[in-house]
Amino acid sequence: MLASHLLSLLIWLPILGAIAVLAFGREPGVARWLSLLVALATFACSIPLWTGYLPAVPGMQFVESIPWIAALKANYALGVDGISIALIVLTAFTSVLVIIGSWGPIDKRVSQYMAAMLALEGLLIGVFAATDALLFYVFFEGMLIPMFIIIGIWGGPRRVYATLKFFIYTFLGSIFMLVGLIYLHMKTGEFSLAAFSHAGLSTKEQAWLFFAFLIAFAIKVPMWPVHTWLPDAHVEAPTGGSVILAAIMLKVGGYGFIRFSLPITPDASQEYAWVVVAMSLIAIVYIGYVALVQEDMKKLIAYSSIAHMGFVTLGIFIALALVRSHGNPLGARLAIQGAMVQMISHGFVSGAMFSCIGVLYDRLHTRMIKDYGGVANVMPWFAAFAVFFAMANCGLPGTSGFVGEFIVILAAFQDNPLIAAVAAFTLIIGAAYTLWLVKRVIFGAVGNEKVAKMQDLDMREWVVLGAFAAGVLLVGVYPKPLTDLMEPAVLQLVQQLGLTKA
Repeated sequence: MLASHLLSLLIWLPILGAIAVLAFGREPGVARWLSLLVALATFACSIPLWTGYLPAVPGMQFVESIPWIAALKANYALGVDGISIALIVLTAFTSVLVIIGSWGPIDKRVSQYMAAMLALEGLLIGVFAATDALLFYVFFEGMLIPMFIIIGIWGGPRRVYATLKFFIYTFLGSIFMLVGLIYLHMKTGEFSLAAFSHAGLSTKEQAWLFFAFLIAFAIKVPMWPVHTWLPDAHVEAPTGGSVILAAIMLKVGGYGFIRFSLPITPDASQEYAWVVVAMSLIAIVYIGYVALVQEDMKKLIAYSSIAHMGFVTLGIFIALALVRSHGNPLGARLAIQGAMVQMISHGFVSGAMFSCIGVLYDRLHTRMIKDYGGVANVMPWFAAFAVFFAMANCGLPGTSGFVGEFIVILAAFQDNPLIAAVAAFTLIIGAAYTLWLVKRVIFGAVGNEKVAKMQDLDMREWVVLGAFAAGVLLVGVYPKPLTDLMEPAVLQLVQQLGLTKA
């Protein structure tokens, strides 16, 4: 019974938990503890997805399908493979840390904030579990609402501007996707993603659909040049909002390319892969330089996120070139594995970096780099965590930040050494802006009297940063369990791309 409805439980447990928090969480303490229990229960329920997944069994597992809108042949259809499971577990894990991290800083309308976070968790899991395109679209759009509320109510002075910009960008992009889904429904008579991938589309049809999906998912990643909403959203969002936005929501874009663009429009994806590769390389290099001149810590890490997510899109579309142009399925598998590992790694590293900025902001209520200096002298444990996460952000071997980027660069070299060289240049730029941040904030003499009075980490902050550090180390030192989990799904995708070669 549990196995056959596990995905529904993972989706609806946090959403129903959000309703319970609103109903019974008028006292802040009750709201916090109830939210934490719901988040922990959801994370506990996500573990059987990993342990119960059978790599030898092809296709989706933990499948559920119930008729939803009979006239449209739309079903409440759920299912996961290794790629989905990795992102669902990351979502559940990060949500627990966000609830713990918000324990002290959020002291106004606590129940509403916690409810919004739980609802967002359920909707994100729904995105990664949906195998019906219309259901995917409902979850894809639905998750905008709690994030809109989180930024708009608990954000900074320009929160209304930031949240409207975030909503308009994402909603506008998703309209193009909806048009594409309606067209595919007209061609196939249903909304099943499996049916879409066998729709027998012409080259012209694939091209139009490819760009419809590209607009939607490029905004979500976000890719250059549709990235400008992200720094504003991060700067104005509360710490928990920034963590969930960077660690989970950006991954929806990369996931969309894997679930929609590659299997449904393989020929157009191959023909226009150079567009995505060029956009990815610009993000990796140019956005790195933009990060270098930022004076706001959150903006710097926001631009860093755009640069690191460029490796995800680069890996996905390099894989297409390797399998269809070079006849190199091994290289293609390597590229997609690298992109997926980079997605999971970025979830840990970016979540940790924004949590570190939140620790500093809770004490001084400023994010400006110039207001700090010599933090290591008064907060040695915090400094140790901050430097460790900075090294991961630079791609230091032994951390998760190295594994995904190295695999993508290795795969890119098999396609075009010049592309690999440009991508590898980010290791220099990333080290430059990250170490420049560390030097000015963490090291040197104590910047001012306010810094001198700062207290080191409390137990709540220890738990959050320690959990993120464990994830960064585990994936960095021993990524095999993660790659083994995703390998069957990656192999199936590469085989599908090879078989559909024009």
